[in-house]
Amino acid sequence: MDRMISMSVVKRLPRYFRYLGELSDKGVTRVSSKDLSRLMDITASQIRQDLNNFGCFGQQGYGYNVEMLKDELAKILGLTRVYKLVIIGAGNLGQALVSYSRFAKRGFEFIGMFDIAPELIGREISGLTIMHINGLKAFLNEKKPDIAVFCLPGESVRDVLDIVIESGVEGIWTFSHLDLKNMGGVKVQSVHLTDSLMTLSYMLNEEKS
Repeated sequence: MDRMISMSVVKRLPRYFRYLGELSDKGVTRVSSKDLSRLMDITASQIRQDLNNFGCFGQQGYGYNVEMLKDELAKILGLTRVYKLVIIGAGNLGQALVSYSRFAKRGFEFIGMFDIAPELIGREISGLTIMHINGLKAFLNEKKPDIAVFCLPGESVRDVLDIVIESGVEGIWTFSHLDLKNMGGVKVQSVHLTDSLMTLSYMLNEEKS
């Protein structure tokens, strides 16, 4: 695609995909931007503008073909391939991610888990055995995962970051408090759970003020 798409648009695409999936599951075959607007609390004009960045998917007076638009968004989001993921940090969060079945349905396959805590090594979680971090480099070089998932403190991320980047992973999904930037060919997506919770706290506090 010749022109850059803003990240605010990109971040709305998974929501469109999710709502279209729900409509498809209910047997809905077509939907208008107005109908989507009511469901998603986004203006109809915003929906049309977002989707028009990627092509002409709707028809005036008809709306969108739900299954066709869902398939097109799957291609745009890269969901037509399988991604292999490795978890680094097998605590409660890492175990919860591996156990979440919807990832597999979207093509995200966890192939390994690593940690340093003796009490975790050897434990099996959703079919994966937690391995010691000392074996991470050899595992990455052999299995070639596409995405590394950091579920460990920021200071610990620095200890394995170079190993992960040198292994050739395409992306890093991090839940650490250390803000990482895209590094060369490695794309980074950071998730700050406390930021989301503090945003909710603001909303609750604003309502009472």
